[in-house]
Amino acid sequence: MVNESTRLSAQDWARAALRAIADGGLAAVAVEPLARTLGVTKGSFYAHYSNRNELVTAALAEWVRGHGDEGLAEFAAIADPAQRLRDLLTVVVQSVQPLAPSVHLSLLSDRNDPRVRDAVRQVDQARLELLTRTYRELGLPPDRAESRARVAYAAILGLMHLAQTDPGAPHSAVLTDEATAIFLPS
Repeated sequence: MVNESTRLSAQDWARAALRAIADGGLAAVAVEPLARTLGVTKGSFYAHYSNRNELVTAALAEWVRGHGDEGLAEFAAIADPAQRLRDLLTVVVQSVQPLAPSVHLSLLSDRNDPRVRDAVRQVDQARLELLTRTYRELGLPPDRAESRARVAYAAILGLMHLAQTDPGAPHSAVLTDEATAIFLPS
């Protein structure tokens, strides 16, 4: 809860909208419940956005920033492709928590919305490009690098999906070791 005298930024609202999306998809983004969650009045919302659609658009842009090219920049900057892949797999697997809400998975249920389709496409493309580049740098030919990247990314998405329904999944350190053994070419 935020003190009423605390002024929220547009980004605060966008991040709150992302938490709502993770919990319930686009339908969960509603001004009054978000204001209650943030501990402010609706006036705080209208200081930044004209309507709910602007907030949804801003939230999706925030998600793309954090999970697309900009969010992957730290990994892209790792010169050693094996280390890059290890670090990427470690962070991804450790971020997958049993029963934890997922913006990405929630957005898939709203994939017919053009804004959602575009945001998911941008994030997927950035992730696939980084994985493909990494596999090429590890010595795979271009077509195999792209295929391996797709399979690795599908496995990551699958882990996210399983975490939604499988509270008894192995500890993330075990999964990280397995993912590294499977997806890091020897």
